[in-house]
Amino acid sequence: MQKNPLNSKVALVTGAARRIGAEIARQLHDNGMNIVLHYNASEEEAVKVSEELNKKRNHSAVAIQADLLEPESEKLLVQHAADVWKRLDVLVNNASRFYRTAIGKVTEYAWDDLINSNLKAPFFLAQAAAPILAASQGCIVNITDIHAERPLKDYSVYCISKSGLLMMTKVLAKELGPLVRVNAVAPGAILWPEGKNTLSDVEKQKIIDQTALKREGNPEDIAKAVLFFVRDADYVTGQVMDVDGGRKL
Repeated sequence: MQKNPLNSKVALVTGAARRIGAEIARQLHDNGMNIVLHYNASEEEAVKVSEELNKKRNHSAVAIQADLLEPESEKLLVQHAADVWKRLDVLVNNASRFYRTAIGKVTEYAWDDLINSNLKAPFFLAQAAAPILAASQGCIVNITDIHAERPLKDYSVYCISKSGLLMMTKVLAKELGPLVRVNAVAPGAILWPEGKNTLSDVEKQKIIDQTALKREGNPEDIAKAVLFFVRDADYVTGQVMDVDGGRKL
């Protein structure tokens, strides 16, 4: 039987307490990896996912809290993650913020909050993790958005931040090669926004109708794309995979 290439390797997944981040953590764990689940405020959910994974395989998951908007938090998180199993093979930059910023109403707070969460934190996490990932010839997977290339009306700052993350993927692929691969997954209609950004059924159907497959996706679709980049894409770097049911078409 062929040896599983991911057995006992370690992945740090940011924003892993719920939604897409939690599914990415589950997918990588199911394929043999030990998981560091980062969370900020969602402690209860993160601990629950960690316990779920540890029931499947003892001492294979741990939850670590960090506010990535705090100075030096990225470096401390990476160090803490690498110390758990004395290695780090994968960084998944999933943690993100999403809310409306209509032109004319954009505040400096909203600009800093979205840019720092969606672009600055992933960059400094990657910078901190790079030497450790190089030691194991690991990889980074960034979760961008199809709206990094096709703007979404009234979400200007979010789109700008994700566009920067897309370029960061390409820049880091060049900067960190040949030892570290860097790729990105760009979700389309996967999970609907929550809270103030909730869409009506009519708005949701309009988005679904814009896809070639005429249906919404699910978090597992994103998680499988991440797994591909981590496990199967040894000769792929600097690339972005759109997982959007053909919406960009």
